[in-house]
Amino acid sequence: MLLGDIIRWHGHKTPSRIALISEGREITFGSLLGRVNQVANAMSAFCSPGDRVAILAENIPEYVECYYGVPDAGLALNFLNYRLHPKEWSWIMKNAEARVLLVQEKFLEALQPELADIPTLEHIIVIGSGTSEYPSYHDVVGAASVDAVDREVDVDSTAWLLYTSGTTGFPKGAMVTHRNLMVAVMNSVIEYEIQPDERTLIAFPLCHVSGYSVPLTHFRGGRVVLFPMFEPELWMKEVDKHGITGTSMAPTMLNFILEHPKVLDYKLTSLRGIGYGAAAMPVEVLRAAIKRFGPIVYSGFGMTELGGNVLTFPKRDHERAINGDEHLLLSCGTPMVMAEVKVVDENMVECPPGVVGELVVRGEQVLKGYFNNEEGTRKAFDDGWFHSGDMAKRDEEGFFYIVDRMKDMILTGGENVYSREVEEVLYTHPSVSEAAVIGLPDPKWGENVVAVIVLKKDMTATEADIIAAVRDRLAGFKKPKKVFFVDELPKTVSGKIIKRELRDRFAGQ
Repeated sequence: MLLGDIIRWHGHKTPSRIALISEGREITFGSLLGRVNQVANAMSAFCSPGDRVAILAENIPEYVECYYGVPDAGLALNFLNYRLHPKEWSWIMKNAEARVLLVQEKFLEALQPELADIPTLEHIIVIGSGTSEYPSYHDVVGAASVDAVDREVDVDSTAWLLYTSGTTGFPKGAMVTHRNLMVAVMNSVIEYEIQPDERTLIAFPLCHVSGYSVPLTHFRGGRVVLFPMFEPELWMKEVDKHGITGTSMAPTMLNFILEHPKVLDYKLTSLRGIGYGAAAMPVEVLRAAIKRFGPIVYSGFGMTELGGNVLTFPKRDHERAINGDEHLLLSCGTPMVMAEVKVVDENMVECPPGVVGELVVRGEQVLKGYFNNEEGTRKAFDDGWFHSGDMAKRDEEGFFYIVDRMKDMILTGGENVYSREVEEVLYTHPSVSEAAVIGLPDPKWGENVVAVIVLKKDMTATEADIIAAVRDRLAGFKKPKKVFFVDELPKTVSGKIIKRELRDRFAGQ
């Protein structure tokens, strides 16, 4: 089954059903199918099977058209994060050997100086008003046939080319196939009980892998409401206005909503599910979310390379956790129905319950490899198992717990310190809004534990306060040696804290 088959099914069966809402504009499945076909036909005229089509845009309807239309032509849609620097856009397109660029008009000026450095780029199409040099997307796509594209597409061909966020180094282009995406979608449909009447608010940028929520919702015939840019009160207004049933967000975003002074002013009772991911959810924030919204939160563990989640911690397990089994609140759940997950040591031997090792994954939603990176692909796989780079453990019941990123574990005085364990304690301090724990080089201990803190508005705390909070709860070697206070933490577009930038910023201090 191809990604575009989702739209073909509903476009023929229920063409008048609403598929997409964006800034008051309603688009039916029938209309969306026509545009998807036009995109596929237009791109086929420019590209050979397997070529890459890059897209640089915010959350707009054209993005959804390309989600389906570009892969329908046997091409790979190369996502560009609009929050990156133009030189980073250029690097990704060069690495991806992009043939076509679809660029939202507002980004063209910033990108213009970099375009000459991308030798494979032959066509630049502007989403918005075209120029004398570059045609408009609507002219190019609008002139193409609305009939299905005449091209055979392999289910194992790359549908989406997603570059990793680079939180631990250089980004890599994950080749995610039609098969990968469809297995990820069906996994989530089963595990999260997606219904035909879903109204999903897309709060994450569509350039992120969490955009698979779009085909996930469409698979069941639900409607997607695009959210141009996350802002807490606007999010609450949209939920109220559209009767939103489900949404997903990073823990930081959920925390912003819970701390908003108007969080009780809006009718949010239509919500049946709030998914969270992209970063660890502090337990204190999770408790506050369940108190405000009820037992409707759920989570999972996924990566760019996995096309979606492979571990699930559904609503029923959250409810169990708040009714007595609170240790489960630190879990990211159990394996999804079509995924194999285990924790292994350095020799790929499975670890017994309670022992920390690396999380590895096998299954049909795991990427086929990294584009133009044979060494990265070789290192990532071992006998079909994908190395996640995450340190984890499993309990006797089969629940998995992410302990840390392998590169974020701190080695101090011969002891391992897992940053998340310290962060969880920091979040219990009443003045702490956000916390990140990193290791910085130390000639005596190897590394020192360092905390970087964002305080809540109008709240105060000293370095001594923060250190004392940890000292009272954890072993002495786990308490921060230093504490830095900042206005905000550097994050990826998906909400992950970029600890590499913090290590660079505070090195030597």
